[in-house]
Amino acid sequence: MRKKGFKDYLKKFLSEEEVSALKSSLEIVGTIAILRIPESLASKERLIGEAILELNKNVKTVLKQVSPINGDFRVRSLSWVAGEKQTETIHKEHGYLLKVDVSKVYFSPRLQFERLRIAQLVKPGEVVINMFAGVGSFSIVIAKKSRPSKVYSIDLNPTAIEYLKENIALNKVEDIVVPILGDAKEVVNSKLLNTADRVLMPLPAKAYEYLPEAIKALRNFSGWIHYYDFTYAKKNEDPKQKMIKKVESKLGNAGFPIDFFIQNSRVVRSVGPNWYQVVLDIRIKPRA
Repeated sequence: MRKKGFKDYLKKFLSEEEVSALKSSLEIVGTIAILRIPESLASKERLIGEAILELNKNVKTVLKQVSPINGDFRVRSLSWVAGEKQTETIHKEHGYLLKVDVSKVYFSPRLQFERLRIAQLVKPGEVVINMFAGVGSFSIVIAKKSRPSKVYSIDLNPTAIEYLKENIALNKVEDIVVPILGDAKEVVNSKLLNTADRVLMPLPAKAYEYLPEAIKALRNFSGWIHYYDFTYAKKNEDPKQKMIKKVESKLGNAGFPIDFFIQNSRVVRSVGPNWYQVVLDIRIKPRA
């Protein structure tokens, strides 16, 4: 569904001011559409929901986000707007399937390009550790596309791990993806030291704090870390350069016998006025 087409359609029922108040983009996860509706349009939310159902025949349920994504489990409060009353769906992406309950686990369809990009970097036979795996969105596409040896997939949310197990079976990658319930720091230190060729850190709220564990997880201090974080940048600032300086300082003072090179930096998406999600692809090598 094109955002412009959706808003043009709404102009039949809403004023220009009301349409412009719908600033947030629409998320579609499987058969569920999620959007933010300002309080000023609360009386029109059913009409807006019905418009979404009318314009996208694959959507069966429309939900409204009523709280930010927060907490250790990265979930948000949602309320029903229109269509079927459900929060569980199966999302299709890059030729694989993800079963997800959008009210109980974190999942963003906006990261699908990033998931495929990372999968295309993984080499056959690699051991990958996903420190914040959720329902398996990165882990599954890597397993399906890249022929790694193992993808150890850690998450603190028991519900996310249960869905991860279902998605492993759904996509027939039981021999590759290993689900692990727990805190990534504890899991790495107790089970996965000196193990990986590549470490994923797709949780901006925790990545900076957990960076030392990512280094320790690499085999012989050699491999790749894909680091995701949020940064604030004014109009005259480069969010990528701000992130690079922050992470270089952390790595330089971490106390490990390593050299590092930031091979690539990329703005993944804007997450608010002057706030950006940035990814750094970091090459780690043992110090000569």
